[in-house]
Amino acid sequence: MTDKFEAESDLKARVRDHWDREPCGTRSLVSDDPSERLREAEEYRYTTEPHIPAFAGFSESRGLQVLEIGVGAGTDFVQWVRNGASVVGVDISSGSLSEARARVEAEGLSGGELLIADAEQLDFADDTFDVVYSYGVLHHLPDTPRAIREVHRVLKPGGEARMMIYHLPSWTGLLLWAMYGAARLRPRLTPRQAIFDHLESPGTKAYTLAEARRLLADFDDVELSVDLQPADLLAMPASDKYQGRLARVAWALYPRRFIRRFGRRLGLALLITARKAG
Repeated sequence: MTDKFEAESDLKARVRDHWDREPCGTRSLVSDDPSERLREAEEYRYTTEPHIPAFAGFSESRGLQVLEIGVGAGTDFVQWVRNGASVVGVDISSGSLSEARARVEAEGLSGGELLIADAEQLDFADDTFDVVYSYGVLHHLPDTPRAIREVHRVLKPGGEARMMIYHLPSWTGLLLWAMYGAARLRPRLTPRQAIFDHLESPGTKAYTLAEARRLLADFDDVELSVDLQPADLLAMPASDKYQGRLARVAWALYPRRFIRRFGRRLGLALLITARKAG
């Protein structure tokens, strides 16, 4: 048990360090001015993932008690505040929270609170929030099932969880398998393991629809859908490790139009809405 705890603590520290170095949503940003960085981030995020505003329900959140788990650079957090939600945003990464705070301050917004917190053990009372929102975060944690139990615990009866976790099978998983498995003559490497080893922070997980339903066994009215992520389309700026010739060719020749039209069911984004029984 001690060894498992130490291993999970080490992994969590590595995850935190990854997002401290590059808060989610900042890779494509050019400006150093917080207001301009927010404008750039909003344009990129809601152009490459146009489903987010309707899925999150920003515009219908006035007066709701909202918890956002994993604020990243704060692009979604700002939308909650603008729309009148009483929102608390938490993140394990102090670098991410600094970026988010700078954006909120640049907008002159009030009504939101940003805190360091571990989603596996939230410091909130049971039955606190109307909405818990977490987009692309919980699959990075060592104990994702525990984090989802925490989401359920802090929701009010009748409250709604809106979460995105990574989906399997996906174009992104196949791309990583091709690059780190097939291209390197490692036939035993699976897309799941390729995601775990090579997608964003270390230990990233992905789930089939059936696995996701099992994670959500405590919830009622569970709805699942799949959509494309920028990684499925190679629509994001390449990170430092993908600057070689082969990567440049892949970015140039990738069949984005075909995938947008026919490939949505293999998207990386597994969108979840689920209610806590009232």
